[in-house]
Amino acid sequence: MRAIRLPREELSEYAFLDTRDAVQRLRPVDAQIMLAAYRARLGHTATAHLADGRHILDVPALNRHNVHVRYRPLWDSPLNRGPVPDRLRVRQAWSWCFMPDGRVVLVADPGPRGALPMLPGGTVESSDARPEQALRREDAEEAQLALTDPVRLGWVLDETGEVCGGAGRNARLCLAARVTAIGPAAVAPATGHSFVRLLAAPAQAAALLGWGPPGARQAQLAASTAQERWGLPTPSPAAIEEIPVEGMRLS
Repeated sequence: MRAIRLPREELSEYAFLDTRDAVQRLRPVDAQIMLAAYRARLGHTATAHLADGRHILDVPALNRHNVHVRYRPLWDSPLNRGPVPDRLRVRQAWSWCFMPDGRVVLVADPGPRGALPMLPGGTVESSDARPEQALRREDAEEAQLALTDPVRLGWVLDETGEVCGGAGRNARLCLAARVTAIGPAAVAPATGHSFVRLLAAPAQAAALLGWGPPGARQAQLAASTAQERWGLPTPSPAAIEEIPVEGMRLS
C-alpha cells in the first residue's frame, strides 16, 4: 500500500473494500460490471457478456444468486490436527463434502445484501451423540445431502463462541465426507428458506469462503484426504455450477 501514489488533481483517497461494501459506493451500472468481472474470475469463466451492466447470455450461478465473499482470512486459523482437548466442547461441525468427481458442495444463505458461501454443517446440539451425527443432521436439513465416512481433518479454536450465542471458548470441528445422495431443495427449519447449493473445485471453494492462505491449505488437505481415502480426483478450477432444485442422482 505504501507504493500507491494518487494523482492529486484526480483522486483524493483510496480504500480496500469487500464487494458488498464496494457496491454501496459505486454507481449501479459500475457495481454490476465490477461484480460480473470479479465473479467471472472466481467462477473460472473466461468472459462476462454485459449490456448496461446486465448479462445478455446465461447468467452464471454466482451472479444469479448475488453471491459475495465474506473475507475473514484468520477466522479459521490455525487448524489443529490433533484430537480436541477434553477441556473444549465441540460446538460446531463443518465438512468438505466431496462429489464423485472431486468437487465439493458449498451452501449460501440468501440475505438482503447477498448470499455468503459456507461449508455445509452447523451447530452440535445436546441431542447429538457425536459431532458427526450433528454434521449428517445439519447437512440433510439445510442442503439435503446424504454423507458417508466422515473423517476428521482437525479443529479450530473459537475464543468467544459468538456464533453459538457467546458460549465461550470451544472447538469447531473440520471434517471431510463423501456425498452419496442429493435430494430436492427444501426449506431449512432454522432459517425458513432454501439455501443456494453450489459445486466448485476445492481451491475455488477456499477462495469463495474468503479464508485466505489458511483456507487454501485446508482445501488442499481435504482434497488430498479425499484422494487417499476414496480415490477421488482433484479437479482443476472450472465453471461453478448450481445443484438443480430437483437434486442430483449420483453414480
